[in-house]
Amino acid sequence: MAEKLIDSISGRWINELLCRAKIRPHKNKYWLTSKDKADPRYDERVASLCQAYREAIDSYERHGIHTICIDEQTGIQALERIAPDLPVRVGKPTLREYEYTRHGTLCLFGNFHVATGQILAPMIRQTRTEVDYVENLDNLILRDPIAGYRIIADNLTTHCSESLVRYVADCCDIEEPLGKKGVRGTLRSVESRVAFLTDPSHRIEFLFTPRHCSWLNQIEIWFGTLRSKVTRWMNFTGLDALEDAIRSFIDYYNKTLAHPYNWTYAGKVLGDR
Repeated sequence: MAEKLIDSISGRWINELLCRAKIRPHKNKYWLTSKDKADPRYDERVASLCQAYREAIDSYERHGIHTICIDEQTGIQALERIAPDLPVRVGKPTLREYEYTRHGTLCLFGNFHVATGQILAPMIRQTRTEVDYVENLDNLILRDPIAGYRIIADNLTTHCSESLVRYVADCCDIEEPLGKKGVRGTLRSVESRVAFLTDPSHRIEFLFTPRHCSWLNQIEIWFGTLRSKVTRWMNFTGLDALEDAIRSFIDYYNKTLAHPYNWTYAGKVLGDR
């Protein structure tokens, strides 16, 4: 049975004790390491991604090759507060009603151009299927249909689907038989489809991040900007209002804020350098 030592304790004193113990309960970070670290090619895969980032600007300016980080931000909620915010005043913060009405969710397909920092051909849908993914890629490729592309993505199954393999084969004028999904050839398995998509001889080449390594995809940095600037705090009367706000911010970002990220990670833990 716990012994009662004091009648009460102030929040300020609790904060002092936590500071002395260097405990920060308000902070958190992901800790689960990649399941692919057992893969003997793990370091090589990470290094190849970092190399692609280092080469992106030169490849674009000298050879017209686009390095694009692609992913989906799912479950973007159209939340409408039941009462308007009260503006900030001297000595008081903005006052916001905690209760809200839900108007549904959207999924943003983001395409981050590594060399320029712009978001290209953004697509917004309510679904995230392999058909949606190929449609998004097609919208992107059609902006410069004969250029080379290095696509950085995570290894969600819709990112290495039969539809995607067929699309890439068609864009790259690959006429060899692709086989049959689950039976033979390039389409037989996830592994065979990934091997096809990551073939560096193709005009459209994919680089897949290892599992639990979404932080290696630069589009995730930009998604954080979108959350902090738009979707976290604004009120939306419906899905149309949410989509309009996202597209307006992307236009503004591309015109005034877009810049390539200074990628310093080189494939080893920074603290071990």
